[in-house]
Amino acid sequence: MAPLPDITLAFDAYGTLLSTASIATYLATHFSRSQAEALAKAWRVYQLEYTWRLNSMGVYEDFEKVTRRSFLHALAEAALELGERDTEGVMQQYDNLEVFSDVKGCLERLRGEEGVNAVVFSNGTHSMVSNSVTGSATLRDYGDVLKDIVVVEEVKRFKPAPEVYKYLVGKVGKQADSQEQVGRVWLVSGNPFDVVGARAFGMNVIWVDRGGSGWMDGLVEGEKGRPTAIVKSLEEVVGVLERHYRI
Repeated sequence: MAPLPDITLAFDAYGTLLSTASIATYLATHFSRSQAEALAKAWRVYQLEYTWRLNSMGVYEDFEKVTRRSFLHALAEAALELGERDTEGVMQQYDNLEVFSDVKGCLERLRGEEGVNAVVFSNGTHSMVSNSVTGSATLRDYGDVLKDIVVVEEVKRFKPAPEVYKYLVGKVGKQADSQEQVGRVWLVSGNPFDVVGARAFGMNVIWVDRGGSGWMDGLVEGEKGRPTAIVKSLEEVVGVLERHYRI
């Protein structure tokens, strides 16, 4: 089989490679299971909301600060309390997130695939994402596959601002003013807002719909408002590329 034609796969970290489900489990050591699940869900909502608000305000605070402040917001809203030491323990869970079960099969397939450059692309700080990658036995074992970590700190904007996708394209050696080269950078993400942002910039996108709920985001009409392809498992990613380029 011929190699793929100089493609970059940019894997989102949180919610795509790394599952945050273990955070609710950890929170359940301090609160009831129902409280922990509700708290974890609200935390994620505020974590993302904070990044979007900062983008709109033209202000940047790094993702570690956003993550801590959004957790304290969710905690206060739930009328729950946690000491500083235990709060720090919650923050440290980001260094020990488990990968989704389909990650290993995907990376194993990519290991022997010529013409594909794979990177991690995240809102997280380089320190946060590096710790998550090195803290995961699976991701650590595939350091030869995931060749780089690209984060938004240099741009000081968060997804889905166009600047972050432009930065990614340049970082992986493509020309952001060439639609053909931009289209050779494929985002792989489980987050619809990320999908729509990358598509608006001209990238191809594979949306990971593990729950099988189907695409529902209606912000942008037409093809630019939808992923290039939808998969239920990361193990389908290479097949998407082979079909797209008819290899």
